[in-house]
This record gives sequence, C-alpha cells and structure tokens, in this order.
Amino acid sequence: MTYYFIGIKGTGMASLARILKDLGEDVLGSDIQKETFTQLDLQKNHIKILPFDSSNIEDDYIVIRGNAFDADHIEVAKAISNGNKIFTYPQAVQMLIERFISIGVAGAHGKTTTTSLLSYALSQLDQVSYLIGDGVGKGKKDDKYFVFEADEYRRHFSEYKPSFGIVTNIDFDHPDYFRDIDDVFEAFQEFAIHVKDTLFVFGDDKYASRLKASKIVKFGFEKNNDYIANVISQDEYGTLFEITLLSGQKLGSIKTNITGIHGVIDTLAITSLLHYLGFDIKQIQNAINNFPGAKRRFNIHHENNFTFIDDYAHHPNEIKTTIQAARQNFPKKEIVAVFQPHTFSRVEAFFDDYVKVLNTADQVILTPIFGSARESNGKISSEDLGIKLNNFEIG
Repeated sequence: MTYYFIGIKGTGMASLARILKDLGEDVLGSDIQKETFTQLDLQKNHIKILPFDSSNIEDDYIVIRGNAFDADHIEVAKAISNGNKIFTYPQAVQMLIERFISIGVAGAHGKTTTTSLLSYALSQLDQVSYLIGDGVGKGKKDDKYFVFEADEYRRHFSEYKPSFGIVTNIDFDHPDYFRDIDDVFEAFQEFAIHVKDTLFVFGDDKYASRLKASKIVKFGFEKNNDYIANVISQDEYGTLFEITLLSGQKLGSIKTNITGIHGVIDTLAITSLLHYLGFDIKQIQNAINNFPGAKRRFNIHHENNFTFIDDYAHHPNEIKTTIQAARQNFPKKEIVAVFQPHTFSRVEAFFDDYVKVLNTADQVILTPIFGSARESNGKISSEDLGIKLNNFEIG
C-alpha cells in the first residue's frame, strides 16, 4: 500500500513518513516548495515531495493529512471525493504505536528533549523505534518499544492510547486555541486517562501533580514524590544529582549533560521510567552518557571568540530556562538573546512575561514575528515588544 502525506515537511509528518518508509511501506507526499530543515532527510530516504496538486491523489492511496490542512484544501477535498482512506496525523500515529510497547511524552515544555533522551537511552538498552517532533523518526518491525512525542495543541494527543506516558509539566500556551490554564489541564487529563499502564508525572508541578490515571508514578525534588532528585553539583558540563525513592532507599547518582535544572527534570523523568521497567541506575547512566542533545534544544556552537546557542524556546518560561542555562554554562560572557517571536496570539497573550524574561539578557535582538499556517498576521509587532526592553535592536 502507498501512504500519501499532505504537508509532509511538517516536523511530525516528516518523522512519521520516515518511520513508515523504514517499515517497508511506499511513502510520498506534498508540501510548499519553500525549503525546510526536514526536507533533506526526506530526500535522503528517497521520499518523493510534490507540490500541492489535486491530481497527485490516486484512488488507492492511504492519505495522511497534516494538522494544518482541512477539508477545503485541494488535495484533502480530492481524497474525500475519491473515497480514499484518510487519517489525521494523530490517528496515523495511534495506528502505528499499536504495534509496540509505546511511551508517549507530553508536556508544555521539555517534551522534545525528554523524548530524544528516552529514545537515545532505550536504543542503548533494548530495541526501540521513535517519533520526535523535530523531524526525527526511525522504525523497525521487530523493535520492542516505540517512544513518541505527544503534542497537546488542539488536543491532538487525545487520540493516543500509549502503554506508558510521561508528563513533564502543564502550562498555559497556544492561546489561539486554549481558553486558559484550566482548559489546558482538561486536555492533559484526557491524555492521562488513555494511558494503559502507568503515567509518570513531574510531581512538583502544580497542575501535572493533579492528573488522574490508572496508575501514577511521580518524580521531582519534593519529598512526597516516588523518585526524588537531590542536586549535588552543577557546572558547564551538566549536573550531578542523587536519586532517592519515597521509601528512603537511595538508588544512586546520575550525571546528565543537559544543562540547567530542566536537564535534571528531563533526566529524572526518563530514569524513573527506565528503572520502573527493570533497568538499574548503572545501566541507565551508561545509556545516557553520550547523549548528543535534541535538535534545536540548547545546541552550542563556537566561532572565533563567540559562542552561539541555538534553542527553539518560544514560550516565556522556556526562554527564562534557556537564558539561565546560558549563564550557568558561560558565567563570564555577555548574554545576547536573538529572539524570533512565534505567533501573534502568543506574543499578545504573554506580552508582559516576554518583557520580563527578555530583560534578563544583557542585550536583545528581535526579528519580525513568525506566524503560522493558521495565523499569518496580527495586531502586534516585534517593535511593540522592543520598546519595552532595556537594550534591544531589530534584526
């Protein structure tokens, strides 16, 4: 059978396309002609990318449509009129994960890094396929586990029924869709009740700690968690922390090379799950020692006397974490934040938070707001944000 992806260059869609290709399926798709960072890997996997055209849709194709494409899109409309089988992206992911012991990673922040770290660790310990929201995907028929990123936007993760789940935190984001934090919590609760076995949650988070599921295991820094982290030391190479169980039993220490306190949280999340699955601390430490990091997540580059850090942070809380981690890594350097705001509705909803967190950098360079397929313009601009900052310029 042939799978046809409408919007194949999307980060999740590109990952899913590559996985199905790895599993031996025929895969092709369509998208805009503008080059994207996901395009090269698709081409390396010999996956054909076509421009949008209704004539691309053949009667026997199974069509997977990206989340940004509704019934009025020319190819979706053609598939409907043809009577093709049509799956949304979340429906296609659920269809795929049913073949494996699946682990879905959700959270307002940290899910890509946590998914990447868990995938890397399991690849050292067992057989694992994975789907990560940064355009990375790998599939193999005889793999035991499948790790995937579960996105909360528009409740996409409500389709998923994983064996295990992780929730790193719950925060208000995507103001173009969610009403408020309570609306976000309700969405995460829907994901939680679909987890078949055990849900692992960051127990120090005000909202994640309230989730209900068939079985809950909590991790965090506070003493009422099932897995408790105690930070021993931090430096530019990462963080060393000790793990204790709720019973008081000391499991041992773990060193993570992910910078900042969020690195401890993400590492504690996957360590808790892996220990629960039967791996010991030494095995887990060996499995994460050479973790290269997730794409666009605190990637460090050096050029002459300058250090460049590439990070996808777009929510104020994520930017705060990135700046804090940069200061931890490079305490003697000036921190210049080059920020491209993402979506007009997010900038408008969190305007004061952006001002507060960006002012913690020594200098700020702003680029024009990057919209989305659903939101190409708005009533606010980067200049509106910039005039509230202490030291900025428009890039």
